[in-house]
Amino acid sequence: MEDTRVSAEAGPATAGARNGAVRHVRLPADRRTPAAARAVVRSVLTEAHLDELANEALLLTTELTTNAVEHARTELDIDVVADEVGLTVTVSDFAAGSGDELTVGTRNDATEINEVSERGRGLLLVDHFASRWGTTYLPTGKGVWFRLDRPGADPRGGTDPEGSATPIAADDRSAPSANAMSELMQTAPDMYADDPLPDFAAGLLSRLAEMVGAAGGAIRLDRGDGQGRQVLARFGRQPRDDSELLRVPLTVHRPYGGELELDAAPSAYARPLAVLTAERLSLHLENDRLRRADVRRQAWLTFLAEASELLAQSLDVELTMALIPQLVVPRLGQWCAVHTTDEWGRLRLAAATHADESMLPQLHKVLAETGQDSIQARLREASRSAAQIPLGGPMEGFAVPLIARGQRLGTLAVGRHQRHRHDPDEVAVLEDVARRAALAIENARIHAERRRVAQTLQQSLLPPALPLVDGIGFAAEYVPTGDDAEVGGDFYDVVPLPDGRWLVVIGDVSGKGVQAAAVTGLVRDVIRVLVGDGKPLPEALARLNETLVERGSGRYCTLALAAVGPGDGNQLDVALHLAGHDRPVLLAGKGGAAFVGTGGTALGLLDTITSPTAQIALAPGDSLIFYTDGVTERRRGRELFGTDRLRDAAAPLAGYSADVVAARLRAAAINFSVEPPRDDIAILVLRNDMV
Repeated sequence: MEDTRVSAEAGPATAGARNGAVRHVRLPADRRTPAAARAVVRSVLTEAHLDELANEALLLTTELTTNAVEHARTELDIDVVADEVGLTVTVSDFAAGSGDELTVGTRNDATEINEVSERGRGLLLVDHFASRWGTTYLPTGKGVWFRLDRPGADPRGGTDPEGSATPIAADDRSAPSANAMSELMQTAPDMYADDPLPDFAAGLLSRLAEMVGAAGGAIRLDRGDGQGRQVLARFGRQPRDDSELLRVPLTVHRPYGGELELDAAPSAYARPLAVLTAERLSLHLENDRLRRADVRRQAWLTFLAEASELLAQSLDVELTMALIPQLVVPRLGQWCAVHTTDEWGRLRLAAATHADESMLPQLHKVLAETGQDSIQARLREASRSAAQIPLGGPMEGFAVPLIARGQRLGTLAVGRHQRHRHDPDEVAVLEDVARRAALAIENARIHAERRRVAQTLQQSLLPPALPLVDGIGFAAEYVPTGDDAEVGGDFYDVVPLPDGRWLVVIGDVSGKGVQAAAVTGLVRDVIRVLVGDGKPLPEALARLNETLVERGSGRYCTLALAAVGPGDGNQLDVALHLAGHDRPVLLAGKGGAAFVGTGGTALGLLDTITSPTAQIALAPGDSLIFYTDGVTERRRGRELFGTDRLRDAAAPLAGYSADVVAARLRAAAINFSVEPPRDDIAILVLRNDMV
């Protein structure tokens, strides 16, 4: 900060400085400038022994510098001249002016006050407290000056910047004091209060009423939340509801609105001071609006994140569409309806809800109506135009199209709030909800299609029904993995052999998905072709292994094959071949369970394999239980179901039919853990049903 004594080149403002003090400084245009200017004026007052002028001088300096910083936005020159009579302060900026012009006013002139009230509320204070003041327009900018004289001093002892003295007007006893004006201007909200505006508004209103002698007053505020105008602060008696009541609107942005009401007698200062108070309050109301808007936007972001999470968790189309209205009502509207487009382009009501459940029948009735002016027609228009469309009565609201990946899926219709229409923020949130809902519906549809494809492909790998053979019982249980959109590699089959016997097959291809299903189908079809041509089982396994190795898919397969046919008496002879598969459980009809067979080499890993043959005789009532690793590797925490638990679960089932044995073992495996299966579960039971 520059602080120097002014030389003779300082201009005419220094001419009257006799045995006083002079300062000239240049300050930047920022928020610290008023404080720096006050410091300069305070130092001059102290040096010139003019402390009795401090309140008025500092207040007016603050107003002029603040006004210059706000409107000129250039550097400021501060000239302070003190003499034995009083003080002159000039604030000059460098903004382009409108020619050379001088305006000089005398204190407390009614005509001048009206002019001041139109030019700025800050100049109202200057006009009120200054002995003389004026505005000078120069080619380099504009300067505003004021003169303060000591009470009882001869005003001719001082000069204005142009060197012309102006007599001081008589004091207006009804005008507010400098201390009262300073308190009004320095009143600020309590930054630590939860809601500081009511106390702040009450303080402003009470000070204003005391300054102008008002009998009562009120500040009414409408925050645009549907509550209408509420009394933010009140003073004295209830304001009269007539034309004499002074009303000043609050200068706030939508959705805020309101006014200051004052029951005061007409005076030169009542309206300007009321406008000044309203402007000060409006500034803090704008801060409150922005703060609330920020909090609200943060709440909307949280709501959208939670809605996205809920929608993403559902992969069921019907459940997803039923969830959307529950998210919207009542937070974003009184009612909500989701319509989807069918393959012919017609809208179908998928889900609807209303904040008042008793209104649901009427809502469904209105949504079902057809006609040129019906809601159905507006919904079709929104779907066709892919744009937001307002809805008329009786269920007022608007419709947003549901579009995902360029596909028009339907519409999201939302009714207005009970007390107010949707504001722009709510409309933007609803459009965002519609986009997320459409994407969730599309994802659920894609998942449903994948699930249908997986189920169709899985069913094609399993026999539609097991054959009915006299003396032989067949039963199977199959549980797909927990992800029903994935195709597993487990399969089973029962194939007739050319020699009159039956071939029981159960296998497991490594991995899941379409590639595993392709290998499963290949294994199943190759086995059927080879055994249908009468190939012995060892040769069929060798040829299948060659096929998988040549294919080079990187997937392998374990198999258990059992050729079963009539033996001596009522026995069944079983020729068992294992290619890397778990050994089956032999469940004796008279009790007892044991593993049988000899392990071999899995198919698709090595060029040559071994598959020893095990001959097993099944007496009447005996069962042979085949299974895949989805049973034995069923997990509960770190514990596996295991082969021993399977054998122990089978032992009490001696004497039961093949269907019962398969169903009981399936239940035992599923109930072992509360988690969905991580792998397919396949169980195949062969039983000697001869008597």
